[in-house]
Amino acid sequence: MESTKPPLTRGIKVSYGVGQAAEGIKNAAFNVFVFFYYTQVLGLPTVYTGIAIGIALAVDSITDPLIGSLSDNWQGSSGRRHPFLYVSILPLGLFFIGLFNPPELEEFMLFLWLTVFSVGTRAMMTLYYVPHVSLGAELSEDFNERTEVVAYRYFFSYVGGILTYIIGFVVYFPDTQFNVEAYAPFGLTLSLLMMASILITALGTKRRIPHLPASRINRESVSILRVLHKTLLEIRSALTNRSFRWLFAGVLIVFAMVGVDNALNLHMNTYFWELQGGGNLFFFAATPVGALIGTALASPLTRWFDKKPSVIIGTLCWALCQVIPVVLRLLGWFPENGTDELLYSLIVIKFIQGLGVVQALIAFNSMVADVVDEHELITGLRQEGIFFSSVSFSNKMTSGIGTVAAGFALALIDWPTGADVQTAADIAPETIAWLGLIYGPIVSGFALVSAYCYSKYGLNRQRHAEVVEELAVLRERRAAAAD
Repeated sequence: MESTKPPLTRGIKVSYGVGQAAEGIKNAAFNVFVFFYYTQVLGLPTVYTGIAIGIALAVDSITDPLIGSLSDNWQGSSGRRHPFLYVSILPLGLFFIGLFNPPELEEFMLFLWLTVFSVGTRAMMTLYYVPHVSLGAELSEDFNERTEVVAYRYFFSYVGGILTYIIGFVVYFPDTQFNVEAYAPFGLTLSLLMMASILITALGTKRRIPHLPASRINRESVSILRVLHKTLLEIRSALTNRSFRWLFAGVLIVFAMVGVDNALNLHMNTYFWELQGGGNLFFFAATPVGALIGTALASPLTRWFDKKPSVIIGTLCWALCQVIPVVLRLLGWFPENGTDELLYSLIVIKFIQGLGVVQALIAFNSMVADVVDEHELITGLRQEGIFFSSVSFSNKMTSGIGTVAAGFALALIDWPTGADVQTAADIAPETIAWLGLIYGPIVSGFALVSAYCYSKYGLNRQRHAEVVEELAVLRERRAAAAD
């Protein structure tokens, strides 16, 4: 059957992708600045900081499937996804501003402030993010075009990350990341950019609403009192799909590793590699620049290799790029700190890491969209929201566990906190070595287990073509029955 949808134009793909810049900005801020800001600049103990961010991620992970279910079942003239995009904009901006504007507080109250504003920021991003990624799966049913749509989304996600690093290390922290006065305007700037990107994607994809799937659930069945129960049933239904179970298991492990990595990023650069200002900018920008180039390769590579190999290779690439420089340094085979050779080596490795990992990210999301088709064929339900929110749930829950683990790991190695600890000279060499071991080989070795899980995914190009063909017949029958 020929689709009745008008062609998906480049303008719609770009408008859709721009919205991911908000998530990229938020992620870059949390991954690089928040943990460091509260521990090393404000002096909050690492355990408190890890627990606060972990609580936010745990709460956020619970709201993901709730928002996914609610948006799947939403009815109205603005479609299932767009109302959530609009509602999220202002509260997200306000919570994010508060995150980087804590008043002078004693230790426990500062912990509560970080918890409340981290929870608020992440919850409002979820209100936007889950409907946004679900919208992407609805824009196209074509096996290859879906990969292109996801590539646009990740392209702008990395643009958002690069903007965050430029604004941070060039505009507000050109000389040192210990400038406490710069964090408030830094947060305000990022907040305005996030709100603008969400508004652009909501308005730019608005004309596509009439061509998107609508909820077939009766309006009266959608109530706040029943959402939690319904969501749990839908998650259980999603996990009956064998391919999705293996994807879900693999991504649980990946995000736990990412949680540790995110918490310790700036600690590693400040004390293990001893980078400042421009060095940090080039280091952190190298991965998203590599990923930006990688997005252009994702579609042809998945056409050539299919999606599963791209996920496995990308995952292993990420892990190797975490392990190799740390191990070489501990063996004495890596350039010394403060040299150009060190910075160039790290930039090349991080660039390769971005080039590889984006293949895994794009292929993974495209695979989930394919699973949604298979699930609809089996159950008759179109539930992008619950599938993508389940993935997001695993992301945030296990990232939260990883962040908490990072906080406790730093406490176990007696890591000192506070603004008076500004260089590697202020910390024992063996403590810095343990930081590198935690960040690199200890955590990243679990990528092998994740790759094994991905290898069990069974929905290939041929099977998906059969699913789409069968779905077309099924939908035709539904339309005839409705008439």
